Amino acid sequence: MVQEKFDLSGRIALVNGASRGIGEAIALGLADAGAHVICTSRKLESCQKVADKIIANGGSAEAHICHAGDMASISTLLEDIKSKHKKLDILVNNGATNPYYGPSAETPEWAFDKTIDVNLKGPFYLCAGAVPLMREAGGGSIINVASINAIQPGQWQGIYSITKAALVSLSNSFAKEYAAEGIRCNSILPGFTDTQMTAVFKKDKETLDNLLKGNVPMNRMAQPDEMVGAVLYLASDASSYTTGSQITIDGGYLL
Repeated sequence: MVQEKFDLSGRIALVNGASRGIGEAIALGLADAGAHVICTSRKLESCQKVADKIIANGGSAEAHICHAGDMASISTLLEDIKSKHKKLDILVNNGATNPYYGPSAETPEWAFDKTIDVNLKGPFYLCAGAVPLMREAGGGSIINVASINAIQPGQWQGIYSITKAALVSLSNSFAKEYAAEGIRCNSILPGFTDTQMTAVFKKDKETLDNLLKGNVPMNRMAQPDEMVGAVLYLASDASSYTTGSQITIDGGYLL
């Protein structure tokens, strides 16, 4: 009975930012649970590799290009889903960027605009476009991948942290407005995770050890697949009464 609540068979899931790292792990996890997964990112070839991996494992998937900072790209993706599938059951907004690392007051305008477009504007319009498609499904689940930076801004990561805090607020706004229609919206807040975005911190073992020591009680980085359990919960009927929530997955960092 409990296992049935996590079954996603027959559901259409869109994972934006699925080409690697956390997004890839989420796409694979949703497919394992039975969903048909639409894998998207800026690079179609990278997404196709993830889709092919899912298919090779016996799952169902397709790849589609979508740049989270490009409104035309988002519109084309949503129209394609409407034409091909008629509905959308699950949306995971994972695509993100962090092009500037330095003092907030010195943030270049180009970096500000790019971070806002990819981390906030794109997810907002993907959520907005998902709503009518989820109405066709009789409801749905939106999961926004934020960050612990939404709660505690990272040093020299001002605009990135601001967009992640705004993404949590976005999730809460959609949760409140669309709950009565069966559309739930939640966010997960990953901590220090072993992805390409954090690769710079791994170049020097001493730097990495100092970063973890005293900050992360588990004293290690997370692996991308450690985000999947929370997503499966939020995507499935197991979380049917959960909306407007934030699940922190940070090894104890925010304690």
